[in-house]
Amino acid sequence: MDDRIGLMGFGSYAPARVMTNDDWSKLVDTDDAWIVARTGIRERRFAADDESTLDLAAAAAEKALADAGIGASDIDEIIVATDTPEVYTPDTAAFLQDRLGAGEVPAFDLGGSGCAGFVLALDIARTRVMAGAQRILVVGVELISRLMDWTDRNTCVLFGDAAGAVVVGRGAVEAELLGATSGTDGSRAGILTLETGGTRRPFSLEEAERGGQHDIVMNGREVFREAVKRMSAATEQVLQKIGRMKEEVALIIPHQANLRIIDAVRSRLGVDEDKVFVNLDRFGNTGSASVPLALAQAREEGRIRAGDLVLLTAFGAGFHWSAAALQF
Repeated sequence: MDDRIGLMGFGSYAPARVMTNDDWSKLVDTDDAWIVARTGIRERRFAADDESTLDLAAAAAEKALADAGIGASDIDEIIVATDTPEVYTPDTAAFLQDRLGAGEVPAFDLGGSGCAGFVLALDIARTRVMAGAQRILVVGVELISRLMDWTDRNTCVLFGDAAGAVVVGRGAVEAELLGATSGTDGSRAGILTLETGGTRRPFSLEEAERGGQHDIVMNGREVFREAVKRMSAATEQVLQKIGRMKEEVALIIPHQANLRIIDAVRSRLGVDEDKVFVNLDRFGNTGSASVPLALAQAREEGRIRAGDLVLLTAFGAGFHWSAAALQF
């Protein structure tokens, strides 16, 4: 009897609208060379005016279900990792459960963990299957363009909208989820945060007048340092946990935040460029959608083959980090 727990189906969705660096140069004081040199990003996708977080999530989820060869009625649980929810409450997962036509199953959001959300959700889904669930839909989705400050050249050029999804289950899986690790250092929460809208700094007319709802705090130097340290360490920890060697890894799929961060992680781990998947140049930082979007594309582009050991690693606000190992 096949008792493995892993990924049964993959799906992703990126909106049709492309926003290039040249497009941004018409809106803020920047240019293609400046953005590429500092981030590695050349273009990103933005949702259409009539698209919401739910639309992106549903598109990716439907592809993952089809890829797994199952219907929405076969899902036992839904987890949505996002920091840009459909509404403040209820959670996006509730809307997704209804949109897909799933049964009255548990459905909840994993929010606030930033770009680490999807990999954290994978680990949660694995434990839920261990506890008796058969198939869990895990979605990472962000529609950041709707919430960011379009006048701040230091942050607006970084982000894109997208969604990625997988079905986690037991039995005939395409990629066994061998193990995962995660951690949090709340003392570093202040280096990457959006305070307006919570009880510490409630949304008000005064906040709206000054654009406080877009007031993303990002200490670039500290975020860089923490991201490199935590993603590298998490990658090594998950390898140690599953008893595998770095030389056995076929591909690493890191959170796509900044090419400098990705290169620094690769250098610290001592792996070649061809063992690290990058789509940052085409999609920018898509938050919780980053890893599942890259995972689905790496698979579609033939970068992942049967027998490959693939590592996922991510970091996010909190300060959270996580890594997972997949055996295809």
